[in-house]
Amino acid sequence: MASDRPDFTEASSTVGKGRVQLEAGYTFATDRSGGVTTTSHSYPEALLRVGLFADWFEFRIGQTFGTLRTGPPGTPSASLPVAPTDTSSDPSPLSGTFSAGGAEDLYLGAKLGLTEQKGVLPELALIIQSQVPTGHRDFTAGRVLPGLNLLYGWDVIEDRISLAGSSQGNRAIDADRHGYVELAQSLSVGYTLTGRLGAYTEWFAFYPAGATAEGVTAQHYANGGFTHKVTPNFQLDVRAGVGLSRNADDFFAGTGFAVRY
Repeated sequence: MASDRPDFTEASSTVGKGRVQLEAGYTFATDRSGGVTTTSHSYPEALLRVGLFADWFEFRIGQTFGTLRTGPPGTPSASLPVAPTDTSSDPSPLSGTFSAGGAEDLYLGAKLGLTEQKGVLPELALIIQSQVPTGHRDFTAGRVLPGLNLLYGWDVIEDRISLAGSSQGNRAIDADRHGYVELAQSLSVGYTLTGRLGAYTEWFAFYPAGATAEGVTAQHYANGGFTHKVTPNFQLDVRAGVGLSRNADDFFAGTGFAVRY
């Protein structure tokens, strides 16, 4: 079983025709900048992957909910009517605290398996994806945000070490309600420690192209984690990471699972 979690880089394989795989989890993130602390919680990060038509085709649908709290440490919470639409920008200092919660926009996608690994040539897959404006007013972008995600992977040492990466571009909206293209790049190294225990280390980054809102700049992250296959069709995971650039979140951590039917 190959899951798309817990790392940022999705698997370059599909679940296979007639297979259904559910992946879900929870992530906590925190960032402090200019005397303002932002904390967020994301759950259940549900992603349903369904193999249809052929082994190379996978339908994907995802939904998650989030809570966000921003403000000087120690101040009482005071909900504001509208949340920032782009939390990648630095929050503005507030006299109170901004807090919000609700459903995020629905994720829809299709993963297409393109090639298997042949020598130095990687296994390739392409995800055609989009977010659709179904979320709570505090989190929705208010419009359809399409994107493409190219995935590639190698078995460097069979059953021991693997290498994977992704290159993607997605439509995004900044705090000024201006549309731009957000590019993302990742590189992940996977390690098989035992028959059931795996680990990974990863770097990933976001590069906004065309954003006008102040503070929307590149974000770089490093993270790692472990997976444990309880059974061949059920896996648990944990992860943690840190921001490597000024506008990245300082720290995030999470846990989750994947189950295959």
